[in-house]
Amino acid sequence: MKISNIKFNFVNKIVIVFGGSRGIGEEVCKLFLDAGANVYNASRTRCSINGVVNLKCDMSDTNQIFDVFSKFNKVDFVINVAGTNLCVPIDKISEKEWDRLMNINLKSFFTICRESIIMMKKNNFGRIVNVSSIAGRSKSIVSGVHYTSSKYGIIGLTKQLAHEVSSYNILVNCVCPSQTMTKMLKESMSKNEIAQLESKIPIKRIATTTEQAMPVLFLCSDAASYITGATIDVNGGQL
Repeated sequence: MKISNIKFNFVNKIVIVFGGSRGIGEEVCKLFLDAGANVYNASRTRCSINGVVNLKCDMSDTNQIFDVFSKFNKVDFVINVAGTNLCVPIDKISEKEWDRLMNINLKSFFTICRESIIMMKKNNFGRIVNVSSIAGRSKSIVSGVHYTSSKYGIIGLTKQLAHEVSSYNILVNCVCPSQTMTKMLKESMSKNEIAQLESKIPIKRIATTTEQAMPVLFLCSDAASYITGATIDVNGGQL
């Protein structure tokens, strides 16, 4: 992807990326840093990008989320990327596993959004971008019903929250990425499997992490000042 014609200026802006240690989240951290922002990664593992401040946070532990926000008096942008997945049919999913996945994929988003709103209201400004999935727009060909349900839930959370807080100059939006050429994908699929997948995508290739991260930065920019409650599909035409 050529990004020479794309310029963002987020100098002096504070951004927290929940789940910024790898994949799309790591790229979001990188691009915000390149645009001059003060970038914090909140996750269980470290972001290796020089200049990103790492804050230890397990999304299944509400107290650790509270601890992250206790370190700030102000935050401009909050990006929710963290999540987990399990590819099993419904008859193999226990109630305990359902609760575990929902706590990480949906409850954590609720908690993070709530804490963000409390802080952003004081400054009458804020941008929240929640990362759902193509599975939240249709279905998943591999993931379980708990994963897909959580991704639908993120979209509902985004739309209702936007309705509640947009009058405070807090804009809340959602992006739904499809398959992305992350390190994990490269390691988990053969070249033949990747080629088969690409043949089914209208644009005929898998997205790069940059192509998935750029819409997140756009939604935090002044170019998106009249966009809230939106769900942006970044899937190469698959829906």
